[in-house]
Amino acid sequence: MTSLAESAREGPAVEVRFGQVALAQVRIRTTDASVIVEDLSKRVAAAPRLFDRTAVCLDLSALQTEPTAEQIRDVSDAIRRAGLFVVGLAHGTQAIDTLARELQTPVLTQFRPVQEKAAPAARQQRQPQPQPEQVIVHTPALMQYQPVRSGQVIYARHSDLVVTSNVGAGAEVIADGCVHVYGPMRGRAVAGAMGEVTARIFCQEFRAELVSIAGVFRVFETLPPELAGKPVQAWLDGDDLRFARIGN
Repeated sequence: MTSLAESAREGPAVEVRFGQVALAQVRIRTTDASVIVEDLSKRVAAAPRLFDRTAVCLDLSALQTEPTAEQIRDVSDAIRRAGLFVVGLAHGTQAIDTLARELQTPVLTQFRPVQEKAAPAARQQRQPQPQPEQVIVHTPALMQYQPVRSGQVIYARHSDLVVTSNVGAGAEVIADGCVHVYGPMRGRAVAGAMGEVTARIFCQEFRAELVSIAGVFRVFETLPPELAGKPVQAWLDGDDLRFARIGN
């Protein structure tokens, strides 16, 4: 008789799959571990359910000098004491790659649309060839008519996302473009998921756990209380996430 263990070994022992994983970034402006743990602990205390044992990517781009491996180990330990877990470094310079190898940690890249390179000068001097009429295809918005319940993730790839019902606590709505929620918004809203900084978020009844645009995020507990339950739009102004009421 074949045992359960033997039956399990009939298939592959390991499967590798690529999928979308929500990963917060922690951008540090100092390597002072005591300052980092104090600041992060306050943020975690403001939204304990959101940040409890959350995996994060460490962004070193705001540091004035290149950190040492020992400094990053101390920083990672400070972040762990605040309740978060560093799983990799954000992609950056060659020095970041060298540092990641020394720390034996991965470098995580945020995928962005690749811009077509300009043609070499020699090619530009060629006689222009007749071009066929260009047809611009617009990807329609992804429509979600049913409620988005806790644990569900709805992702609009290369388009906007329009939700005509409610988004429950613990649910997540993501779009490469804008996010529109024409109902109570109690979960997480992520616009500009591929780095589009002009994307916006529109909520009919704003009670979101988290709002993020192009990687910049804020949690509900840090927002002005007068916006709770109101029609709100969010947009990115440089590195600042702005909020304002819609209409009167």
